[in-house]
Amino acid sequence: MKVLLINHFPLQGSGSGVYVANIAKSLVKKGHEACIISPENTSHFSDLKGIKLHPVFFKYKEKIEGQLDFNFGCIDPHPRSSLLFGDMTDLQLQQYKDAFRKAIEEEILEFKPDVIHAQHIWIISNVALNYNIPVVVTCHGSDIMGYEAWPKFHKIMYEVADRCKRIIAISNNSKEIVTNIFKENKDKVVTILNGYDEKIFYKEDYDKQEILRELKIYKNYGKIVCFVGRLAKNKGVDLLLQAAKNYEKENILTLIIGDGEEISNLRKMTEQLELKNIIFLGNQSHDVLRKIYNISDVCAVPSRKEAFGLVALEAIACGTPVVATNKGELPNFVNNKGGILIKEEDSLELENAISKILNNEIIFDSKHLAEYAKNNYMQDLFIDNLIKIYRESLKGE
Repeated sequence: MKVLLINHFPLQGSGSGVYVANIAKSLVKKGHEACIISPENTSHFSDLKGIKLHPVFFKYKEKIEGQLDFNFGCIDPHPRSSLLFGDMTDLQLQQYKDAFRKAIEEEILEFKPDVIHAQHIWIISNVALNYNIPVVVTCHGSDIMGYEAWPKFHKIMYEVADRCKRIIAISNNSKEIVTNIFKENKDKVVTILNGYDEKIFYKEDYDKQEILRELKIYKNYGKIVCFVGRLAKNKGVDLLLQAAKNYEKENILTLIIGDGEEISNLRKMTEQLELKNIIFLGNQSHDVLRKIYNISDVCAVPSRKEAFGLVALEAIACGTPVVATNKGELPNFVNNKGGILIKEEDSLELENAISKILNNEIIFDSKHLAEYAKNNYMQDLFIDNLIKIYRESLKGE
């Protein structure tokens, strides 16, 4: 089977990008073919072996032939773009749709897909409906944020829900939200949980100080707290900094991995709180992330909004317990199994939970954590369900 995967966001810096890459790799492993169309604004984008990549280039820091003269649109700011769909001009939106329409038509001729798997109930998913090829759409949660923020896109979203073959929700919580909005299409909605790539994220013994030196951190620390994700308001990094004011000690390091529109505010907040052991590392490769998860004592996921919480799953797969808010799918794999669940918007509860793990008041077996993730959430466990959806769509079911 040939599957054309299309996404509104790049393969790096977004949860849906990681989702698409994981699906493509699993499809190829199963003997299928995959092609990915996604926006890019750098010439140094991912190289996935055995997978055809078709970037649509946008303006950013470098000049790339054929790029549009504006950056790619976002529902929630991306580390490499702050242009929101709601702020795009009519001309930009039309050029955006035309660019993806051209890319889809080129791959229909060259790649000849049997099915199109579009990400987000959004603009290019709507474009993909016009080619007599079955379209399956995954809701990632940010599209629901777009629905709430910009009513002008409702018509497009309802058309996607009406005309696509299936809507995939990445969590049961997400399914409930989608069915409440698109009531007439509730029978199309099915839950297939997000999965992680077990070939990238796994438990391994690393020398903590050696990895820190690789990160150009030359002070020795006994305990490490990490955050991984977009530096956006809804990720709650400010709550982690408030918590660090209380749990921080001379031998406790907090690593902030990621980038986004909140970076300057978070740096300023770090200075105002007089935090000494907070280090911002920017975006890192998956191989570096695996090392960071493995040497960390706890991973903080203090999200105000979260559709799934893949970062938490990646940390657990590396044997690291998670302190996370009661959002998205997080309660189902964090509570009592992968870490400690806390209320949102509560820095004191966040600090208390992190401190309990750092002080060994609550102890998690790292080997059991990694085995739990592998046995229940690795991507390959879900790919057969997805392939079944593709085949049903081809049959018109």
